[in-house]
Amino acid sequence: MRSAAVDWRALGCAVRLAVTDPEALTDARQALVTWLAMVDLACSRFRDDSEICALDRSAGREMPVSEVLADALAAALRGAELSGGDVDPTVGSALAGLGYDRDFDLVQHGGSPVKLVVRPVPGWRRIRFDAVGRTLAVPAGVRLDLGATAKAWAADRAAAELAATFGCGVLVGLGGDIAVAGPAPEDGWAIRVQDRTDDPSSDAAHTSVLIRDGGLATSGTAARRWTRDGRTLHHIVDPATGLSARTPWRTVSVTAASCLDANIASTAAVIRGGRAPAWLAECGLDARLLAEDGTVCTVGRWPAAPRSSGFTYSLDPKEVRSWTPR
Repeated sequence: MRSAAVDWRALGCAVRLAVTDPEALTDARQALVTWLAMVDLACSRFRDDSEICALDRSAGREMPVSEVLADALAAALRGAELSGGDVDPTVGSALAGLGYDRDFDLVQHGGSPVKLVVRPVPGWRRIRFDAVGRTLAVPAGVRLDLGATAKAWAADRAAAELAATFGCGVLVGLGGDIAVAGPAPEDGWAIRVQDRTDDPSSDAAHTSVLIRDGGLATSGTAARRWTRDGRTLHHIVDPATGLSARTPWRTVSVTAASCLDANIASTAAVIRGGRAPAWLAECGLDARLLAEDGTVCTVGRWPAAPRSSGFTYSLDPKEVRSWTPR
């Protein structure tokens, strides 16, 4: 089965679309461009005209929200529940306080110092969300950030809808979040797992994996990090402190029944630090954790292997598991 692919940038990250029917690529790309624009308008905290920013001005009032934002928020709340609050959508103010207050390409590296204060984030349970009526109330002063889950959810939705529309296999990659749907190529989709998810075409050491359905997500501290007053900061916030998570892991890659669940697990694993391998094993997930010193820890059926290019292994899609809160 011959496939075709195209790459571009959206949502502040690298986008990759691959289809098993080359004739569908142009129309599928346009559909994905339109979908990602809708997600950006609903979920971006860097656009004054986005729904998320409008909530900042709502002063806690109940507001109607679009279907896109409602579904993205439901995905974020699933992340909070499954991770026991480690993946929390109320980290917006904490991220802004760390200096991540604009599109990452515009974040000042080595800019003016920021005052780092240990302060738990407000917490996802303070959000009042009616999924049926599609209304949302966010307490005054609480800023949402759906970045940890929105891209993974958007990739899942896009892959499924494009596969149904064009009747072919589809891979959608948004940064480190990969979702596949429809009939896969004969050997499966080959996915490159590497340290830097912001530049998937780089020559960085990597491992290649094959999947046929579900999703794979890589979260880490390598791609979106910056320095202030000599201190290195990154975008994964520990809700318990409101600061960049202190973790031994540079990147964590997880496979799951959906890209969303894989992203929730990989992000939570970064925050959980040394407790992450045991937790991932309890959840029945397969994972690869790369430490800052280059040490690799694998969980489940992800085999131990050197960080060298060209190594490939296959995950049986029938064994890719969904998981429940622990």
